[in-house]
Amino acid sequence: MENSNPKANSLLPRRHFLWNSGSGLGAIALACLLQDETRGSDTGSRFGARPAHFPGPAKRILHIYAAGGVSHVDTFDYKPELTRLDGKTMAGKRKVDTFFGQPGTLMQSPFEFRRRGQSGLWVSDLLPHLAECADDLCMIRSMVAKSSNHTPATFQMNSGFTRNGYPCMGSWVTYGLGSENRDLPGFIVLPDPRGLPAGGSINWTAGFLPASHQGVAFRNSGDPLPYLSTPPTVSSRRRASEMELLARMNREHLESNPGDSALEARLQSYELAARMQMTIPDIVDLDTERPETRRLYGLDQEKTAAFGRNCLLARRLLEKGVRVVQVWIGGAFGRPRINWDGHEDIRENHTDQADTMDRPLAGLLKDMKERGMLEDTLVVWSTEFGRTPFTEGLGAKGRDHHQLAFTCWLAGAGVRKGFSYGASDEVGYDVARDPVTIYDFHATILHLLGLDHKKLTFYHNGIQRRLTDVHGHVVKGVLA
Repeated sequence: MENSNPKANSLLPRRHFLWNSGSGLGAIALACLLQDETRGSDTGSRFGARPAHFPGPAKRILHIYAAGGVSHVDTFDYKPELTRLDGKTMAGKRKVDTFFGQPGTLMQSPFEFRRRGQSGLWVSDLLPHLAECADDLCMIRSMVAKSSNHTPATFQMNSGFTRNGYPCMGSWVTYGLGSENRDLPGFIVLPDPRGLPAGGSINWTAGFLPASHQGVAFRNSGDPLPYLSTPPTVSSRRRASEMELLARMNREHLESNPGDSALEARLQSYELAARMQMTIPDIVDLDTERPETRRLYGLDQEKTAAFGRNCLLARRLLEKGVRVVQVWIGGAFGRPRINWDGHEDIRENHTDQADTMDRPLAGLLKDMKERGMLEDTLVVWSTEFGRTPFTEGLGAKGRDHHQLAFTCWLAGAGVRKGFSYGASDEVGYDVARDPVTIYDFHATILHLLGLDHKKLTFYHNGIQRRLTDVHGHVVKGVLA
């Protein structure tokens, strides 16, 4: 029976009121989130994802960099002719170009090679754990670099140029695609705990790109970043009040200095640092991982623990939406050598470095595959150049630098599995088929991320600069 009171008829039933109120609050919250995303998509900020040039299979990239020059003929490029010609010279066959000018005799690899997996890819016994992942690897055995000097060659592999000051690949990627997590840097670098590589932090510089795209290097002990933890004497209420005041002062300062990208980047970094205080501690707490996962990465052995921690941390960062993670294996030069620069004794040097890298890196690939991360993550393994098929001096046991032919590999989103592209000659000195320059290498990586290397540009000093300079083409033969 209808109520005769008109005021009573105009009131909402209780359940309708609650339903409308809940929907309204949800809509308000959603609008706030969308507004944050819109603000984050500003091209001057590293925060917020931005559309690619075209749909790419890879959404993020993991770059493993083996510093010092890994010998291709002792790892991934099997050369039976070196066994037959062991102890002989290359004189009369071709002009020999070496970095130190002391060409010795051809030397067979001290490591046995075997066909691995169903694909039959050749991988030496130096890397037994990584060999188990052969069916997921896409080898490029015809890489060519411009320099056989560590520092400029390392610069080129990271930035496309042999000179310093140019933006590195990770900075170009975040400049083009932004970040998927506004509470973390879009580009994080995990250096080798034993020391920085040739050229140091220049290898992850943003160069002339907006400074917010600089790689953020985590420390290997204590807090990953300085001043990440709030002092115990500072209360959360006081901390929040200070941050609010600082944010207001920073905004006013930025408004009075428009167009200053370095200042804007610094303010964004301060704001990001405040948010990282909430997110980073949980991510770097590897004790939350299962014991079997920690063993998979080699955290239970002294030799592999440090690099294993970086590999496991890389996976956790990628899961949280970090666009680019770069992990280094190989540090500073000198004695004892803590990188792949095997001048004196290739067996001793490479065995030592492989014992550090092999198990954690294989564990990382297996873990990512099990979690389905290889479906949309591109894994890149590279080094600055290879090593000569002959010794560095007569009667020596080591190999010299060699930029004319070497091996890098890809795995994951968009690349062929258990596949080998290109080839070096019978002894691994020259490229015999399908040479791949570093420009081509970078163009292919960007393509897999949905970026056209010719369109990803930044105007600087009168030139539309790009990662590939004025060179490069996509190596379509490696695409799935």
